[in-house]
Amino acid sequence: MQKIKEPMAEKTQIQLEYTVNCSPKVLFNRLSTASGLTEWFADDVRVKGNLFTFIWGDASQTAEKKIHRENKMVRFEWVGDDADELYFEFIINQDDLTNDVSLTIIDFAEEDEIHETSNLWDTQVSKLKHLLGS
Repeated sequence: MQKIKEPMAEKTQIQLEYTVNCSPKVLFNRLSTASGLTEWFADDVRVKGNLFTFIWGDASQTAEKKIHRENKMVRFEWVGDDADELYFEFIINQDDLTNDVSLTIIDFAEEDEIHETSNLWDTQVSKLKHLLGS
């Protein structure tokens, strides 16, 4: 029997930016390692090579770390039948004049879930900032 893949709803890219009071190196560690991501992003993170399995309660999702630029950015692409090559990305920017550090998050959401997805990131980043003393 052939499995027919249902057409996915169109996803929209969203970009969120947060000011973070810490060095890019400290922030990058929280964004790119299993131990760092477990502190604020997921209940548990398991790594096998470049595959990161994120666990939230009884649910889990696996993503491959595709881009890793030390202290600058990291991109995770979801893997699996329903992933449809979507990703989430963390970009660290530091202002040359003020040295202020900002975190840009790029993610995707269905049109009717953009607000909910943005709120979820706000909550998670709030947790991250608390951990960093920011």
